[in-house]
Amino acid sequence: MSSSNQTVPAPSSGVGERLRAAREQAGLSVADVAGRLRMQVRVVEALEAENWSRLGAQVFVRGQLRSYLRLLGLPEVLADNVPDATLAQTPALTPRTYTPPMQRMLDKAMGRAVYVVITALIVVPVWVATRTHVGSVDDVTASLGLANDPAAPQPDARPQGPTPVTASLAGPSKRTPAARADETPVVETPAASELTLRFNGDSWMEINGRDGRQIEHALVRAGQERRFESGEVGRVVLGNAGAVDVLRGGDVQDLSGFQRASVARFTVSSDGALAPISE
Repeated sequence: MSSSNQTVPAPSSGVGERLRAAREQAGLSVADVAGRLRMQVRVVEALEAENWSRLGAQVFVRGQLRSYLRLLGLPEVLADNVPDATLAQTPALTPRTYTPPMQRMLDKAMGRAVYVVITALIVVPVWVATRTHVGSVDDVTASLGLANDPAAPQPDARPQGPTPVTASLAGPSKRTPAARADETPVVETPAASELTLRFNGDSWMEINGRDGRQIEHALVRAGQERRFESGEVGRVVLGNAGAVDVLRGGDVQDLSGFQRASVARFTVSSDGALAPISE
């Protein structure tokens, strides 16, 4: 019984039989060949059965066939005897599902509608909450009766009657008299025996009292000033003495007689007079 749907087997080229015979003569199994060629067992079996349709495209079939022939020491030109008609044809790709154009348009419309609904659900509550907050601010502003609010009633600027006077039991407030323009500010004049040190540059100083105790020993920056009462200071040592002005009762004293190099050493008497330190 013949049928048009039956597949006519492709004529054998004989290469499969030669492969099988050469493999058996070499004492190799199908699994041994598959392991050496790094192929699957079914590929080796398909090559020996000349079932090219199981092996894929033509270039792969001939490449695998040449590798098998090379392994068994057979001529590789036998791979060229495989007829092209027996090689596997690339099957045509046909879609399994079909979507009508109207269905695709409906799906797109539904997607956009869902997007609009989700956006509305997010934006509308935010807008309502913001609108309510703005409205409450307007109501409070109107209730305060601000001057720049045109809706708020403006008070009448004219007096409606005599202004009541409330008596206070508190005494009269104390007012500080304003300074007269012709008054001259009082400038504190230092005592005649007061010792003042004005530092025009960075320097160091060592101040001892009349009893020998140390009053101050420090590094002083430019622009600072030190004042000592009469009879408080007994001995003074100044570093960088050229940058220090020593004043007695407001008068600058000459330190040239007490200075050696940049250090000045002198004593202060009870009346404020300066004298060199005796060695």
